[in-house]
Amino acid sequence: MSDIDQVLEYLQTHRAEWDDLLCQYLRIPSVSADPGHAEDVRRAARWTADLFERMGFSVELVDGEGRPVVYAESPRVEGAPTVLVYGHYDVQPAEDPSLWETPPFEPSIREGAFFARGACDDKGQILPHILAVRAWREAAGRLPLNFKFVVEGEEEVGSHRLERFIDEAAERLACDCAVISDTGMPGPDQPAVTYGLRGIAYYEIRLTGPNRDLHSGSFGGGVTNPCNALAKMLAGLLDDHGRIQIPGFYDDVLPLSEEERARIRAVPFDEKAYFRMLGVETAVGEKGYSVLERRWARPTYDVCGVWGGYQGAGAKTVIPGRAGAKLSFRLVPHQDPAKVAKGLEIRLRQLCPPGIRLEIIDLHSSPAVLTPLDSPYLKAAERALAAVFPHPPVAIREGGSIPIVARFQQRLGVDVLLIGFAQEDDNAHAPNEKFSVQTYHRAMAVSARLWEELRRGSDGTRTT
Repeated sequence: MSDIDQVLEYLQTHRAEWDDLLCQYLRIPSVSADPGHAEDVRRAARWTADLFERMGFSVELVDGEGRPVVYAESPRVEGAPTVLVYGHYDVQPAEDPSLWETPPFEPSIREGAFFARGACDDKGQILPHILAVRAWREAAGRLPLNFKFVVEGEEEVGSHRLERFIDEAAERLACDCAVISDTGMPGPDQPAVTYGLRGIAYYEIRLTGPNRDLHSGSFGGGVTNPCNALAKMLAGLLDDHGRIQIPGFYDDVLPLSEEERARIRAVPFDEKAYFRMLGVETAVGEKGYSVLERRWARPTYDVCGVWGGYQGAGAKTVIPGRAGAKLSFRLVPHQDPAKVAKGLEIRLRQLCPPGIRLEIIDLHSSPAVLTPLDSPYLKAAERALAAVFPHPPVAIREGGSIPIVARFQQRLGVDVLLIGFAQEDDNAHAPNEKFSVQTYHRAMAVSARLWEELRRGSDGTRTT
């Protein structure tokens, strides 16, 4: 029996143990945004570190104001490639517990899935990589690669400590490629490698009018209403064809090639089913592009939140003194967030009416990333996925942003493999988050095969 066959058999015979480990992980309410869970976050870091220590890895907890980065490194395998695996153990707040069918931090297995906060984002996706390495060590008696794991506790709040760690420890983190599982796939039997992520530029705007709230009867018509002004300004950033009205916004947009458009058309996607899942009849967007193209490969502008004026029950006739909104722009390759910020300020000041003071706050940004479709590491990932799933993998882009991916590419100069296993109905960041039990175990098998494929190299020989 070959090494990989022994590893796969080991994974299969220990399924109950792997399920129990994930449930242990999910019981830790490692909510990074809530200071009240600071000790739980540290407990999750320690739990993660213990896994690596039991595998013979050297482990360091790189502190980050109570949210440590877990850095683990395997014993040296001479002549083998080095892979950096990234994930995060922190989770989103559970918010209103009454919206959950079962408590968010008491995992349950039902309907073929793990239900708990963090199930798919990201504990259920990083743990299979760790366990696949453990299976290699236990079943084959050796590791096929050199492994470096970075598992952080601040992904949901900005990854600030990890960004500093990457800058400080770039030489220690040197590798041949990086692997991240924090994305999704088109269907439960349809795997994918994600070769592109959109970037992001996120802002808050604040408008100030009169020095206090005013009676809308006594003062209406005699003062500029900040809420009225905000509505017109927000609408003025987009035209009727879905084009963003910011000077220079499209100057650096990398157009989709015909090959990429053909790849996107080949992805199994039922538009009507997609809209049914979201509870809408249809949607509008940039003219001339399909839903998937708009989601994955075109820049977008969205109002993420609006505030101002009276929000209570019944009526209150008031002209508010202040109003504001939070805006996100998803960016595509070659767009510069700094250039977008300058153009946004120019446009908003053009739209801002007399009697209103405008403040723009740049909250965070990150550029888009692309992995070359001919990358030998991407090809290795495709072979690993094809060996486990019933359908061959497709190459997709992802509309979301993972800022740390750009940092890995910039600082380490490596290809990043994005091999995600989440489904669109897994409710990441929402009540009743879940992750398929079958997919969880398939992810381990993919990971085990990926390590073998990366060891062998793109042409069947050892990669050096």
